[in-house]
Amino acid sequence: MTILIDHSDHNDAGNDNVEKNVTEEETELVLDDGGFVAPHTNSFGHTFRDYDAQSERRRSVEEFYKTNHIGQTVDFVRRMREEYGKLNRTEMSIWECCELLNEFIDESDPDLDEPQIEHLLQTAEAIRKDYPDEDWLHLTGLIHDLGKVLLHSSFGELPQWAVVGDTYPVGCAFDESIVHHKYFKENPDFNSPSYNTKYGIYNEGCGLDNVFMSWGHDDYMYLVAKKNKTTLPSAGLFIIRYHSFYALHKSEAYKHLMNDEDRENMKWLKVFNKFDLYSKSKVRIKVEEVKPYYLSLINKYFPAKLKW
Repeated sequence: MTILIDHSDHNDAGNDNVEKNVTEEETELVLDDGGFVAPHTNSFGHTFRDYDAQSERRRSVEEFYKTNHIGQTVDFVRRMREEYGKLNRTEMSIWECCELLNEFIDESDPDLDEPQIEHLLQTAEAIRKDYPDEDWLHLTGLIHDLGKVLLHSSFGELPQWAVVGDTYPVGCAFDESIVHHKYFKENPDFNSPSYNTKYGIYNEGCGLDNVFMSWGHDDYMYLVAKKNKTTLPSAGLFIIRYHSFYALHKSEAYKHLMNDEDRENMKWLKVFNKFDLYSKSKVRIKVEEVKPYYLSLINKYFPAKLKW
């Protein structure tokens, strides 16, 4: 496997002094014989998921979360799941979807400003290095963000706040660990007695599969995979639906809603999260060299064409 490291962005005149002083060792994705080694900083020279760092993206990221937290209501999520769960937009293969994502950059992500296909391959190849026998996990790394096609005009061109960003349950109280929690006060559900308690419309141990998550690419790709009868194990589907649920896998909020299957799958989500988060660097994967391998996995776990 060949990795090409591009550090040219650190020499741009518009970057601040902190970004200019980042060393190559800190920013590159290390994939050597010793396995994946997480870098110390992200593409901008800051620690990962630092929403307070004075970077050029901080202001836009915070504005994104303000809009997201106001708009993600129970009614909105139900409406989106019903509309997009029909899978009547188009038919295409997994790899065609990967290529479609090359047009987009995630505005909610403080760690990355590269097209999405870069992140998909970074994640998958890092997992492949450390877990060579878990091919389902390699494929999960490749496809976990494919739901971001919701940004495309043929999918309704949803606004970024309804596609990307951290996810969280709706229908119960918004946990304070959720990034930029203060903006939930403007959400119509915030003061609803039906939705603003610890359990809200749910019961203890009901299972996350019975919980409405804020709408976005995670839940959409989960629906696509499940309804197209993927043969990925349940842990793969769990990772796809909850990989942006940082309030759970970072802060351990909402554990009271989990069942035994959730707790078992959570072990794999925590493994995955290391690669999903810390592989975001200025890395180039030679796509044509790895493409045959991933096409073989797609053929193993998915039909040739999927309904989207």
